[in-house]
Formats: sequence, C-alpha cells, structure tokens
Amino acid sequence: MKLYELDSLLSKYEKKLGELEKIALNQKIEESIEAYPFNSYELRLTYLLDKEILDYKEYERIRKDYISSNKYLELYGLAPRIFGQVWGEEHILSVDTRFQKASKSLDVNYCNEYDLWLNGIKIEVKASHASDKKIRGNPISKALHIESDRSFWMNFQQIKFNVCDYFIFIGVWVDNIKYWVLSENEVKTHPNLSHQHRGGVEYQIGITDKNIDIFNKFLKNSKEIADYIIRDFNENQS
Repeated sequence: MKLYELDSLLSKYEKKLGELEKIALNQKIEESIEAYPFNSYELRLTYLLDKEILDYKEYERIRKDYISSNKYLELYGLAPRIFGQVWGEEHILSVDTRFQKASKSLDVNYCNEYDLWLNGIKIEVKASHASDKKIRGNPISKALHIESDRSFWMNFQQIKFNVCDYFIFIGVWVDNIKYWVLSENEVKTHPNLSHQHRGGVEYQIGITDKNIDIFNKFLKNSKEIADYIIRDFNENQS
C-alpha cells in the first residue's frame, strides 16, 4: 500500500462521517502540528477509530498492509549522519558476521579513516535513499518505492581515496535495498564521480533514475558481498 492509496482509503471511510464530524476533522488537520510519528494520517486514523467508523481489526489490517510495503520508510526519518554512517555500518555488519567494525585491535594504524574490516580488507560504507527530485518537503514526503517512475536522486558523499580498498554503496527505497560494491579504483575512475566541493579532497557519486543502469554491474545481493570482496581482492593481488 502506497501513501496515496492510504490517503484514498481513509477518504473513503471519512465519507461515512457526519457533516459536523467532517468539519471537525478538517479543522483538526489544519490546526495540527506534526512531529514524527504523529502526523495527519495518525490523526485521521485515530479520529475514525474514535467515531467507530473504523474498527480495530480493520485498523490492524491497514497498518499491516502499509508497513509490509513500506518497511524501510522509517530510515528516511533518520538524521543524515545517523543514516549514512551509523545505520549503514550496522546494517552491513548484520548481513554477514565476517565483517568487523574497524579498530586499532585489527589495524594498529587505524585512525577512523574507514569503517569496516574484512580479512585484512579495508571497507568504507556509504548509504543514501532514493528521493523524489520534484517534491519539496521533509525526506519522508519524498520517499519512493522501487517501481516508481518518478525522477529520483541519491548522493553518496564524503568519498576519500587512499584510505580503503572497497566501497559499499547502499541505496534505500521504502520497500527495497540495493548494494553496489566497487573497488577504490573503480570509484576513482567512474564517470559519475565529481568533487563534492570545488578544490576539496572529498568526492561524491550521484545515482539517479537516468544513470542507475550503468551501476548494474556492481550490484550484489546482501549474502554475496563479503565473498565477492574477498575473491576480487585476492585476484587483484595475484
């Protein structure tokens, strides 16, 4: 269930309200101040429950349907640093136990310049979510499903070289996650690489609806990321 489908469903229930109840609900929505997770949809649902237009069993069905098709929507509400660094690293650590959080106990020369360690291989993790380029508003309002035909943009920033061996780029949609795995050299030589700031030492790569297909050769499923990196690294060392 997409957001517009939820909106349409609630509107159908709201038609069963009395005229004064409709006016009261609209006024509440206009006067409400939103703070995640309390928003206009939460207000409409609780109002319909209170007026017994919607029973709890139906509410549970709606909630289940919506969550099942928007299971990563909450990630859009995370602060950029928490999402891009903390969540991204923890997510990769969770998909394969061979990944380890980088530390001086693993690498005596480690100075927080990369994120993860895999059998002596240094890995940097970047995460971004697909956002609708034509909508203004908070990140959640720009969230997209994987099959959406809307123009989207995701940006992998603060890329530095000579500090890691591989990059894992995590692309998040509300219902899907993609993983692109590139060696440092593949990132260095990629045509979509650009300076993040003029004259700076940090770079960025943007993935959009226009260029996403050229990244297909770097796509890996979560269970093969570690094996691929180990195999590719060893082949390049020989």
